[in-house]
Amino acid sequence: MEASTQSVLRIGELELRFLVSDKGATVFEFVVPSRARVPAPYYHQEADETLYGLEGILTITVDGQKQELGAGDAVFIPRGSVHHHENLHDGVSRTLAVLTPGAIGRRYFDEIAEVINVPGRPDLAKATEVMLRHGLVPA
Repeated sequence: MEASTQSVLRIGELELRFLVSDKGATVFEFVVPSRARVPAPYYHQEADETLYGLEGILTITVDGQKQELGAGDAVFIPRGSVHHHENLHDGVSRTLAVLTPGAIGRRYFDEIAEVINVPGRPDLAKATEVMLRHGLVPA
C-alpha cells in the first residue's frame, strides 16, 4: 500500500512515509540513502521502537552494539536504550519503524524537519529543544 504524498516527510536526506500516527502507535517507512547524514545517538524516554527491514541494509547501534538489519530482519529497541541508525552500504535502505506508544508522533518529525531543512547548518540547540520536548534525549 502506497502512502499518500501528504504523508511523506523529508528531513535532510531522509524520507519518512507515515502510515499511522496515533496515541497508540506511530508507524512509518524510514528511507535512508547510502551514506546519508543521520541523527546523532539518542534515546526515547517513553516509547519502544521496533524496526523491520524492507530493503537494503540499515546498520543499527543499540547501547554500543552494532547490528545490520536486512530485508526480513527485525530489532526491538526498548525505551531508554541509546541508539543510532545509518546506511553504510551502497543502495537505499528501507525500514518499517513502529514506535509504541505513539508518544513520538508526526508532530515531532514535522517540527524537527523545520529545524533541519534550512540553508546552511541547522541550529543544534533548537533541534535539542524540539527533541527534549517530545521525549527524545541526545546521548
